[in-house]
Order: sequence, then structure tokens, then C-alpha cells
Amino acid sequence: MDIRDFGMTGIKVSAVGFGAGAVGDWRMDENEAARLLHSALDNGITLIDTARSYGVSEDRIGKHLAHRRHEYALSTKVGYGVEGVEDWTYDAVRLGINQALQKMRTDYIDIVHLHSCPKGIIMQENVIWALEEAVFNGKVRIASYSGENQHLSTAIQTNRFSGMMCSLNICDQRVISNQLPAAKARGMGVIAKRPLANAPWRFAERPFGHYGEAYWERFRAMDLDLGMDWDEVAIRFSAYTYGVDSVVVGTQSAEHLARNARNAENGKLPDHVIDLLRHAFHMNDHHWEGQV
Repeated sequence: MDIRDFGMTGIKVSAVGFGAGAVGDWRMDENEAARLLHSALDNGITLIDTARSYGVSEDRIGKHLAHRRHEYALSTKVGYGVEGVEDWTYDAVRLGINQALQKMRTDYIDIVHLHSCPKGIIMQENVIWALEEAVFNGKVRIASYSGENQHLSTAIQTNRFSGMMCSLNICDQRVISNQLPAAKARGMGVIAKRPLANAPWRFAERPFGHYGEAYWERFRAMDLDLGMDWDEVAIRFSAYTYGVDSVVVGTQSAEHLARNARNAENGKLPDHVIDLLRHAFHMNDHHWEGQV
């Protein structure tokens, strides 16, 4: 697995990270959740990404991976969902971090993101102060932002975040020319989420109401036939886009996770394939903003 610098933060991350949303589903068998988490590390993945809103994900990471804490960088997201506290306040961030530390049985979290809050919230000093205070106190290594479009641009322009997470894939490319260069110029680490674009190629018909319906529309409009496996094309496109340090793959299958890790190991796509993908997006981009 390709191990990379996370911007200029000093944190190291694998090219493919594990999005631990699936293990947050309480209906998943506990033993299966443990197997999935351990398989991520066993496949050379060194970034585990979770969030306060991912059910019991933080609890399970602590339960099953605390004894392997030295093997991975840990990323989570905060700002909401603290009982008795108003969302997007100093206390919501502060208590969210403290609770995450307790749940994940760790003394520090490498990357903590404000989770998709609007730009008006970002500009409220108390929310960022709470993150910066946690960094100062050694509870968090770097403050980060997870979000899209103008909200992401606002976060970058504050110069208060050392990392960011956003959607970036073959069906979601605007960030490549817009926010990504500005982030890298500031030395920020970059995590790309949804690198497989929710695999729209698996649907013969429009998946009405599905999380990936918008990507299905885009994929059909781009009308590409590369004669390659789309899972491999997608993961290699996202993982080797200039400026991306890691892509997080969310899955319920250890086998699927291992396959994506192997696909990424095939390296950067040929330049002519990248050019085709970039051209197809630009030619069909009808206000295709980043998907939250």
C-alpha cells in the first residue's frame, strides 16, 4: 500500500483509507464488525475514518482496534448530536471530541473535521476555537473540515484548517480545478470521499431514491466505454488525482475492501484515460456541484 504524507501535517496515511460507516450499523454482527476493522489494517490500510453520526462506529473502533492504535491514523467528525447541547457551538465540538476520545479508547485523534457545516457556521469563531483548543491540548493533531462547494472554499480561505475532506470521483470533479489547488497551496492534507461514485455502473435502470442517483445521471451523460473494470478505474482516478492524499472506501465487505486496496496498488491511470474522464465530465457538466 502506498503510504503518503497528509499534506504538510506530519501525519502519514495510506492511499486507500477505510470509511467506517458500515460498522456503525448496530444490525451488523459484532464479530463481522471486528473482522472488517481488522481486515482493513491487515491489508495495509493506515487511515480509519468515522464520524459522530455513524451509529456505533466510534464505539466499535475503540472496542476492536484500541490495542492496534499505533498502526493507523484516526479521523472523525464532530459538531452536532451532543445531548443537551445546541449543534454547531463551542460545547458541541468540545464535548464531541471528548466523547470520541472515550469511545475510541485513545488519548488523541489524528484528524478531526467539522462535518459539513455551512459557511455561516465556519465563520463563527467559537466553533473553530474549540477545535484549535483541542489541538493545543494534545487531544487532536490537526483541525480539518469536511464539506463541499462554497462551504469548502470558505473553510480553506480561513487558513485555520490543516486538512479537508470532500467528494472527488469520476462523476464529481469540480473540486479538482477549484478548491483542491488552493488547499494544496496551503499545505493542507486532502481526503477524497465517495471515490467509487457509489458505483453507478451496477444499475441498469435509474436507481430512484438511491443515495447515488445523482451520480447515475452523470455517469450516463458522460457515456464512456473504456473497456476496463469501472471499480478499478474509479479508485485509481481518485487515489492518483494530484493533491489527494487518501481516498476512503466505505463497505460492509472485507473482500471488497481488499479488492479496492489491490486496485489502487496498480497506480496512476494512463494519461489518455485520465484525459477522457476529465473531458467527458467537463463536456457534460451542467452545474454538477460536489455531492454532500
